Amino acid sequence: MDILIYIFAAAALLAAGLAALAIWAPRPTPVRIGALIVAVLFLPLAYVQSLEMLSRAKPASFEWFERSADNVQVLSVSFDEGRKIYLWLRMPDTVEPRAYEIPWNIRLAEKLEDAVDDAVRKNSTILLKEPFFRRSMEEWGDLNVEIVPPPLPPQKLPHIPPKVFNPRKGDSI
Repeated sequence: MDILIYIFAAAALLAAGLAALAIWAPRPTPVRIGALIVAVLFLPLAYVQSLEMLSRAKPASFEWFERSADNVQVLSVSFDEGRKIYLWLRMPDTVEPRAYEIPWNIRLAEKLEDAVDDAVRKNSTILLKEPFFRRSMEEWGDLNVEIVPPPLPPQKLPHIPPKVFNPRKGDSI
């Protein structure tokens, strides 16, 4: 995630600003030292937590930046029956995949399982249409799943037999 360093820098600046306010405020010295210690301990905690969040699947309802994505490619699906559906998706115009979790919905699970089976059988790709548009739990079962066949290889030109010069016929090439 390219934006992680910027988020951490913003958190560090906010912690430094709050620590500076606490240090320069007319407080007893132990309170100022405590504010400095809290700010210093906040930085590694914020960094470790942001790294930990990168390895977890994000709830699909938390997706704000890609909410307007029309077609998203499904790379993998994993089911935790009765609790969650985990999706590994590739957004349009990006290469890196993203992990999402969706609340358990039996209709969606069956639809995704059938789509994965069909796509594997046909060597195709699965596309979800508007996956982050859903607002309620009931709407998750109505996701539009589309199986896109692989593109056809380019057709070869028809074979044209070579022209052979026959000196007895007198025709030219």
